[in-house]
Amino acid sequence: MQKFLSFVVAVFLLATGSAQAEVNAQQAEDFIKQVTTQGIEEIINSDVSIEEKDARFADLFNKYLDLDFIGRFVLGRYWRTSTPEQQKEFINVYREMNIKTWSKRFDEFKGKTFVFKGTTPSNSAGQIFVNTEVPMEQGAPAKVVWRVKETKGEFKVVDIIIENVSLAITARNEYTAYIKKSPDGVDGLIANLRQKSQQ
Repeated sequence: MQKFLSFVVAVFLLATGSAQAEVNAQQAEDFIKQVTTQGIEEIINSDVSIEEKDARFADLFNKYLDLDFIGRFVLGRYWRTSTPEQQKEFINVYREMNIKTWSKRFDEFKGKTFVFKGTTPSNSAGQIFVNTEVPMEQGAPAKVVWRVKETKGEFKVVDIIIENVSLAITARNEYTAYIKKSPDGVDGLIANLRQKSQQ
């Protein structure tokens, strides 16, 4: 009898732990609504200079994206073999390049509104997908999926998937291929990204 009770308690604790580990879908969706309505839409719809738009995107990225997490992912196995100085330098240049890239990329959504289409569970612990669409003037709506990570009640974006293309995975494939070919390895990639961000 005692063994049975111990088993029941163990199952209950396991179930409770699993429930606590799940991401609250409504909170995740509310978080992305905040990102899109108070962040992206206000930036891309604003009549400001490119410099000001980049500055606003910088604030947006630093506030809502976990760029350290994303940077470690896109650098793949080379993150573990990089020095602390290389890791810090890579994160900084990766942030700068993405701010300018997405400041331009999201201009496609100028005057548009994100329509929310629910959430999808993720196989990764503490993560969830928030599905959105952006109605376009011609053709089908653009599908934009946000991968959201929750850590101690705080939500961060760790990937954006536009029309089934993951930004994080695309960057990871591109960067690891570059490092393999570059005689300077990670330093060569950092120099290449810095050059792109300055163009």
